[in-house]
Amino acid sequence: MNRTLCSLLVATAVAAGTGMAFAQTPTATAEPDDLRAVLEVLRSDVNAFKIRTLNEALQMTGPEAEKFWPLYRQYEHALAAVASQKIALLREFGDRCAKGTLDNVAAERMAQQWLKNVQARLDLWKKYRKKLAKAVSPARAAQFLQVEHQMALFMDLNIASEMPALRTVIQAD
Repeated sequence: MNRTLCSLLVATAVAAGTGMAFAQTPTATAEPDDLRAVLEVLRSDVNAFKIRTLNEALQMTGPEAEKFWPLYRQYEHALAAVASQKIALLREFGDRCAKGTLDNVAAERMAQQWLKNVQARLDLWKKYRKKLAKAVSPARAAQFLQVEHQMALFMDLNIASEMPALRTVIQAD
């Protein structure tokens, strides 16, 4: 378990770079396709790290792995859609803060979108925990959730540390 903790600490470093890239807005010279390519490379690196960490933490048998990894790939595909929504919201927040256009109406709308995004991730965890419990075992599903939750917490903390405080950016109505 110590090795898993070390792996998760390394994930913090990976996530810190990822969070900063997600939270930053593109420069005037950056093309949207260039930014998209950078984000895809970062996602790929994070996904590869997650796979290594899951392999180490779960230590599945061959038959378990045969059932687990196809479901995991489906999960990652669905998670990428949720993450894309989060990135768009973070980008809008960063843009509005930089331009001084974050008002109460926009803050309320973005807060509602943020809560929907958090719920979407939670719903995804519930859905795939159930699928993994049925396909592999409830214990393996619980292990998956534990690792996935820890990684998500590290990423969320790193993203949050890069976000400006609302008290400094809200414009009065």
